[in-house]
Amino acid sequence: MAYALQQLINGVTLGLIYGLIAVGYTMVYGIIGMINFAHGDVFMIGAFLSLIALTALAALGITSVPLALAVTLIFAAAIAALYGWAIERIAYRPLRGSFRLAPLISAIGMSIALQNFSQVAQGARDKNMPDIIPGGFNIFEQDGFVVQLTWMQIVIVLVTLSLLALFTWLVTKTSLGRAMRACEQDMKMTSLLGIDVDRTISLTFVIGAALAAVAGMLFLMYYGSINFYIGFNAGTKAFTAAVLGGVGSLPGAVIGGLAIGLIESFWSGYATVEYKDVAAFSVLIVVLIFMPTGLLGRADVEKV
Repeated sequence: MAYALQQLINGVTLGLIYGLIAVGYTMVYGIIGMINFAHGDVFMIGAFLSLIALTALAALGITSVPLALAVTLIFAAAIAALYGWAIERIAYRPLRGSFRLAPLISAIGMSIALQNFSQVAQGARDKNMPDIIPGGFNIFEQDGFVVQLTWMQIVIVLVTLSLLALFTWLVTKTSLGRAMRACEQDMKMTSLLGIDVDRTISLTFVIGAALAAVAGMLFLMYYGSINFYIGFNAGTKAFTAAVLGGVGSLPGAVIGGLAIGLIESFWSGYATVEYKDVAAFSVLIVVLIFMPTGLLGRADVEKV
């Protein structure tokens, strides 16, 4: 019981990070119907930007943890947003009217370029960071096993849920959100009604990249070690979460992320760690066999 509870806490924490990344995938797909395969690498860039900012602030003698984290969050999200804007302008906008495989190939090329850029700029070795928010408290004990909830896990839950609530409000209550939903329905009619489609799509990429940067910062603080390849691994898991939850559904992205995190956590705890990815993808295959659109996805309606 105690061990299962600990794995549940770990799985929820990891799943929320995946869900935060998956939101970027589902946003882009919801509007232009394409997968941004460079999104995972923006997550990796955000983690490196956070490491650079935290290291610089420490060198400047800033010892206030809340101040350092706030500055790092703003810095990483702002720079990653520029990366998202550049990806849309370079890899997607020129190819928006071409055959569907062209933007996909372009995004994969952008992903490889970002990976190699990070490898050259930061090196191939793991970059480590000391624990910024140490400690926690015990919540349960059974047969000598203590269930712990760390302060870092609480921070991850609070930050992720706050951002998801803010983004849900943005999509459902603001003019930008209405423009996003209009572009999702019919891009040509949306432009005829006076909405700037290019601006809406660019802002979608920018917001998704900023969320990925926040996820990268939380990942760095939680695990304390990053490298240039984490974007591929986490991006693949987040894409799987988006598909599992239903690509195009924001609640589905979060539910899919939680599902992947819990599968990994429990499989690692009760079976072999080496096969945790196999377990996650196996569950995805089974779900898609019986629910092709995912858990909360909607069937596409062809416009004629």
